[in-house]
Amino acid sequence: MTTVAVLGLGAMGLPMATRLSETMGVTGYDVDPERVKLAPSVKASASPAEACDGADVVVVSVRDGHQLHDALFGEHGAVETLPAHSVVILTSTVGTDSAREAAAKLNKCEVGLVDAPVSGGAVRAGKGDLLLMVSGSEDDLAKADEVLHKLGSKVVVAGNSIGDGQNMKTVNQLLAGIHTAAANEALALAHALGLELEPLIEVLGTGAAASFMLADRGPRIAQQLQGVEPPLRSRLDIINKDMGIVTQLARSVGVATPVAAAAGQLYLTAMSRGLAAKDDSVVSTILAQE
Repeated sequence: MTTVAVLGLGAMGLPMATRLSETMGVTGYDVDPERVKLAPSVKASASPAEACDGADVVVVSVRDGHQLHDALFGEHGAVETLPAHSVVILTSTVGTDSAREAAAKLNKCEVGLVDAPVSGGAVRAGKGDLLLMVSGSEDDLAKADEVLHKLGSKVVVAGNSIGDGQNMKTVNQLLAGIHTAAANEALALAHALGLELEPLIEVLGTGAAASFMLADRGPRIAQQLQGVEPPLRSRLDIINKDMGIVTQLARSVGVATPVAAAAGQLYLTAMSRGLAAKDDSVVSTILAQE
């Protein structure tokens, strides 16, 4: 049986770990020990090093490049126990530089990296229905293949260079960030006009205005506008971080992204009001107050 370590059991890491445990032996680690208790089929570990001891494949699901570095190279980090010729699958959106830096350090330990940011949300993660945009050497991709296809219904090879997957995901996040902002804006307007939001979301979903983000965020935006805090599924600070990566990458290649910049400013406004840990549907309440 393939042995997998999952580092980071947040909104995406937890359902991915649970999904993998259906057919594989899975150990898990999170900075919050309570997270492991939510996945009884996953063996709890006290550190990344303990989780990775003897693992064939490591799946990393963290918030940003700093957490990636800590999980792999920090005190009791994964590299202390990772076997030579094992492979790390980076499912997080951390930007090209962070992915390449991690790959270079792992290479010195004879450990491969597959750059594999995911898209689709927590519900699809639990069903193995994610989109994975992957890059890496043919050898590392082959080692990761079983895990990648357990997690994703669509695995797209973006290239053989680390960072190709991150770049493709960044383009994805440009659209996702804009669509999320647009969904918040549209439903804030509808609420101010006195329209019933639930049937409106259904109507919009059948026409040219339909989008995944409207269907996914819409019900939570409706709850926010009606004064009910929805379940946390997509943290504001995550989409804010992703839009920062979009801006940085676009600037590095000289491409103007004014619509993405406007969406990013909306998330920054919400961040400045102390809403970082809230669901990103909370943006609608700011618009309704302006």
